[in-house]
Amino acid sequence: MPDILVVTVNEVANARIDRVIGPVFGTSIRSRTIVGNFLGGIRAVFGGAQGGYIAMVNQTRDEALEALKAHAAALGANAVIGMRFDSGEFDAGQGQAMNEVTAYGTAVILHPIK
Repeated sequence: MPDILVVTVNEVANARIDRVIGPVFGTSIRSRTIVGNFLGGIRAVFGGAQGGYIAMVNQTRDEALEALKAHAAALGANAVIGMRFDSGEFDAGQGQAMNEVTAYGTAVILHPIK
């Protein structure tokens, strides 16, 4: 996959937008194992950082960002501007929480200004 520049701003220094392709997104959904949920519940009783949950959210975010880049590349873009994340959690039943992250932005074709 070609390298896609992803920025949270709407303009890129020393570059011009030659074409706006349109909205792009990437979504990832992950859950912890039953054992991970159980151990996380025990840790929650005593307080403190939840390393397992932090790792899961980070991995979900990274997967969403890679899916965003793949979507942009499939449309012929070389950059995504105005990128944002949206996230949530939902119960998949039987005490299994799912973490969802969507990365979204505007796919564009950028060219450097000389």
